[in-house]
Amino acid sequence: MEILNYAFMQRALLAAVLVGITAPAVGIYLVQRRQALMGDGIGHVAMTGVGLGFLLSWSPVWMATLISVLGAVLMELIRWYGKTRGDIALAMLFYGGMAGGVMFINLAPTGSSANLTSYLFGSLSTVSESDVTAICVLAAFVVLVTLGLRRQLFAVSQDEEFARVTGLPVRALNLLTAVTAAVTVTVAMRVVGLLLVSALMVVPVAAAQQLTRSFAATFAIAVALGVTVTIGGTVTSYYQDVPPGATIVLLTIGAFVLLTALAAPLARRRARALTAAQPAADPAECKIPATRGATDEVGV
Repeated sequence: MEILNYAFMQRALLAAVLVGITAPAVGIYLVQRRQALMGDGIGHVAMTGVGLGFLLSWSPVWMATLISVLGAVLMELIRWYGKTRGDIALAMLFYGGMAGGVMFINLAPTGSSANLTSYLFGSLSTVSESDVTAICVLAAFVVLVTLGLRRQLFAVSQDEEFARVTGLPVRALNLLTAVTAAVTVTVAMRVVGLLLVSALMVVPVAAAQQLTRSFAATFAIAVALGVTVTIGGTVTSYYQDVPPGATIVLLTIGAFVLLTALAAPLARRRARALTAAQPAADPAECKIPATRGATDEVGV
């Protein structure tokens, strides 16, 4: 294939595959916890890390990872202790992260709005070898956590009180989920972009849930769908010269619409099959009448 003759496309495709795996793998826990927009908030905070990376002449990916992790931990602390003012604190954190990113990258001697745009919406040509190395390391961490601790993370995501009763370290697992989500955002920002990564964490999971209700099947279908749309969006971006992040997200939404349309007749077929499998009710003449004798004896 012509597309594989270019080193930058090889790097972009490898990054796309890793993003397609990690984003839904973390997203399934966020959806279960009803924190679907957490990735979007972390993306805003990560902008400060990108700006600091340019300002300090350090890797924007690693700096964004550090700032995102700190932001995710702070978000969890606000969720635990914020109470009525928690929403205001989170809003200031998100908007402050975005403003900090714009300010720092404009103060940087080598930074510009074009640099920031490539991180906000993704860019194939700017994925460097150092970016690929960082993405591989961070993706390995995400996969180890989401698969190695899947039972514990699922239990906490479903019912925190029950998980706490069973002896699981609920707060530690919540923090780990937040940190893993932060790492995933920085993994995906070079391909999808910070402002669009949340869609790739949530929509494939929502699409997979249209076909199945078991956790394992939803996890597998969501990851397969994530890999498919990231590769498809990356290839389309190369041939059609369109933004990769927007292309990937639109393909993901299209897959959700398609699977939703297929899910309705599939659900009706399952319902008919379940009804046919149930034993027929006994005819009236075969039913055992209530014995009055036993009642009479008790009355006596």
